[in-house]
Amino acid sequence: MSPKTPPAEEADESVVVVEGGPKSWAAGIPGVYHSMKPAFEQMGVQRAGKTLLAMNQKDGFDCMSCAWPDPDHRKTFEFCENGAKAVTWEATPVLVEPGFWAEHSLSELRGKSEYWLGMQGRLTEPVYKPAGEDHYHPVGWDEAFSIIAGRLKELESPDQATFYTSGRTSNEAAFAYQLFVRAYGTNNLPDCSNMCHESSGWGMGQTIGIGKATISYDDFAKADLIIVMGQNPGTNHPRMLTALEEAKDAGGHIVAVNPLPEAGLRRYKNPQRIRGVIGHGTQIADQFLQIRIGGDMALLQAVSKRVLDAEAKNPGTVLDHDFLEKHCHGLEELKEHLSQLDEEAVLLATGLRSEEIDELAQRYLSAEKVIITWAMGITQQKKGVATIKEIINLLLLRGNIGKPGAGASPIRGHSNVQGDRTMGIWEQMPPAFIEALGKEFDFEPPSEHGVDAVESIRRMRDGGIKVFVGLGGNLVGAISDSHVAEAAMANTELSVQISTKLNRSHAVTGKEALILPTLGRTEIDMQESGPQFVSVEDTVCAVHASHGTVQPVAPKLLSEVAIVSRMAAAVVGDRVHVDWAGFEHDYDLIREHISHVVAGCEDYNTKIRRKGGFVLPNGPRDSRTFPTPTGKAMLTVNHLEHVERPERTLILQSMRSHDQFNTTIYGHADRYRGIKKGRDVVFVSPEDLAELGLGDGQRVDVHGVYEDGSERVMRNIQVVSYPTARGCAAAYYPEANVLVPLESVAEGSQTPVSKAVIVRLEPSTAA
Repeated sequence: MSPKTPPAEEADESVVVVEGGPKSWAAGIPGVYHSMKPAFEQMGVQRAGKTLLAMNQKDGFDCMSCAWPDPDHRKTFEFCENGAKAVTWEATPVLVEPGFWAEHSLSELRGKSEYWLGMQGRLTEPVYKPAGEDHYHPVGWDEAFSIIAGRLKELESPDQATFYTSGRTSNEAAFAYQLFVRAYGTNNLPDCSNMCHESSGWGMGQTIGIGKATISYDDFAKADLIIVMGQNPGTNHPRMLTALEEAKDAGGHIVAVNPLPEAGLRRYKNPQRIRGVIGHGTQIADQFLQIRIGGDMALLQAVSKRVLDAEAKNPGTVLDHDFLEKHCHGLEELKEHLSQLDEEAVLLATGLRSEEIDELAQRYLSAEKVIITWAMGITQQKKGVATIKEIINLLLLRGNIGKPGAGASPIRGHSNVQGDRTMGIWEQMPPAFIEALGKEFDFEPPSEHGVDAVESIRRMRDGGIKVFVGLGGNLVGAISDSHVAEAAMANTELSVQISTKLNRSHAVTGKEALILPTLGRTEIDMQESGPQFVSVEDTVCAVHASHGTVQPVAPKLLSEVAIVSRMAAAVVGDRVHVDWAGFEHDYDLIREHISHVVAGCEDYNTKIRRKGGFVLPNGPRDSRTFPTPTGKAMLTVNHLEHVERPERTLILQSMRSHDQFNTTIYGHADRYRGIKKGRDVVFVSPEDLAELGLGDGQRVDVHGVYEDGSERVMRNIQVVSYPTARGCAAAYYPEANVLVPLESVAEGSQTPVSKAVIVRLEPSTAA
C-alpha cells in the first residue's frame, strides 16, 4: 500500500560544499521551489495540495513547525518553506514496514543520523524491545499498556518516573497527560520549554508577572521600532518576515542584534507580492548590530543608561513618568545602578562601538511604540534570565508595555509549547492550578515540585529515575551533554516514546523500550463520537482549533489523546474520578474539564469553536495590570558579567540550519549560509582564522574548554570562513550539544547554556 522508502543517503561529510557565504535576501521564488519540490515528490500532488492548502487556515490544521501567530486575514498560501517541509515530513505516505525491526538492530540504528532515521517513514504499530535484546518487535496495544502499567506500579515511588512532553502536543492531550501524571503521584513533568524559553518565563514572570508575550499579531504593523534580538526568523519562523515587512510598509524601523548576519533580516522577497518575485523585495533591518555572543545584557544596560541620561538632561520629557509612577517599582534603584555602568566594559562585552549603541539609543528615544522580540540567542545564555529582565527594564522606562504597537515578544519555536504550559505541563505549576485540578477530579495532587529536563537526566544517570515516558520529542537528541544524556537514558529500566517517526531517542533506550505510534496533526482523528479536533495556543496567547484533513497513513494508529487515556486507565484506573474512556471518545469532555481548571479557558468548548478561536487574558497587555507580589511591574538591578574568552579560544553558539526543525533534519543544506551536502562545519571569522593560524576548509577538532578540565570534543569538523562577530564561532545543533556540560545552565531557569561555549580549535587528528 505504501511506496518504498526513498533512498536516505547519508551525507559524505568529507566533501561539504561551501558556496558564496551568507546570502543577502530570503524567500522569493527559491523559497517556493524548496517548499513545493519535496512536498510533491514525497507526498504526491493530491496529498500535498490537501495538506498545504489547509495549513494555518481557520478550518484547517495548525502548522507544527513553529508557534508564529496567524493573521486575521489569511492568504491562500498561509505557510512558509519550513512549514511545508514539516508537513511533508509528517504526512508522508512512506511507512516503516513490519520487517524493518527484524532487519535493523538498535546497535545499527544508533549509528544512523537523525536524517536517515526520520526518512524511514511513519511509524505504524507499537513495538517493544525486551531487556537484554537488541531488536524491537511488534506488540499489540493492550500488551504495550500492560508493560507500562506493570513497570510504573513496581516503582518504590512515583517520583522514580519522569514524563516528558514535546511542544507539538495538543492542549487536549497535554491536559489529559498532566492529569494522568499527577493522578499517578508525581509532578515530574519536564518539557521542551525547559531547554528553550524557560529563561523567558522566569525573567518575565519576576518582572511583569506573566511569562508570555504582551503583544498581538497586529502590534507589529503598529510599532515605530522593532528590535530583533538573538533570533533568525528567516529560518526558524519565516512567516514572521511578512509581519516585519508589514511594519516597514507602515513606516516602522527594525534593528537586528545578532552575532551572525542572517539573510531574512537583511532583505525579504515576499513570494506573494510582485516586488518579491520580480522586484528588489523589502529591506528589513535598518541597523545591524553584530554583537559578541553574551553581550546582549551589556547592550541593553547601555541603552537604558542613555535613556536615563537623556531624561537627566531634559527632565520630564523622556521617561513615561505617569506610567512609571502608577505601574512600576524600582526606578530609583535602577538609576543608581546604571549610573555606575562602565562604558569600556560594555564595549568589551558587546564588541560594538559607542557610536553604534548611540544610534540604537536614539532610535529608541525617537520611537513612541517599541517591540523587543527575542528567541534562544538570548534565553540560552548563562545570564539569559537577567538579560530578559533588562529587556523589560528598557521597555518599562518609556511605557512600552500595555499599549498598541509596543511590548515584549518572546517567539516560541514549538507550535504548542506555550499551550502545553497553560494546560499544566510544568514541574512547578502554581498552587491555584493544583488546587483547581484536585477539586475538579476529587483527589489530592502532589504539591512538591517535580524535576525539569536537565534534572531528569541527572537523576536517570544517578539511578533515581527508572522509567522515562516521552509524549513526542527527542530528549536525548535535544538536550545538552549528549554522551551523558544517552548513558543516562540507557540506565533506566524502561523508556517509552510516543511518536510519529523515528529519531535518536528510539535508538538510545532503557533496558526495556516501547515505541507507541500516533496520529499526526495533519490526519483525520475519528473517534466513537465522530471526527475530533484539537486546540493549540500560539506565541501571542491566541487559542484556536486544529482539524486534520487527510486519512491516517495506517489503521492501527491511535491519537495522542487515546494513547494517554488508555495508558492512564491501565496505570491509575479508577483511583481518581476520571472518565478516561470518555476522554478518548469525545474530546469535548476534556475541554469541559479544562473550562473548570484553567484560568482564562472558561466555556472552552464554545470559545474554541469561534472562527479563529479566542485570546487568553493577559494583564500587562490588556490593562497594564501586573500579577507580581507588589502588584506593579518590577524594574530590576542586574549585575553585568560578560563571557570571558581565554587566549586562542572562541565563544561558540549552536544554531539550526535552514534545512531542519529542532532535531528533525530535512536535508544537509543551509541555503542562506551557503552550505551544501553536510552539517559538520564550524563558522569562524576570517580574522580569527588568521590569528589562530587555521585555513578556510581545514579540518579541526573542536574542544570544549572547562574549568574542571573535562574533555568534550567534536571531531573532524570543517572550518568555514564566515563573517561572524570577532572572537565568536557557530556550529549546528544538535551536533554541538556534545560540547555543553549538563551542569552548564542559565542562572535561575536551568536552561542549557548553548550560546556561550568556550572552545579551542585544533587541527583534526582524524586520518
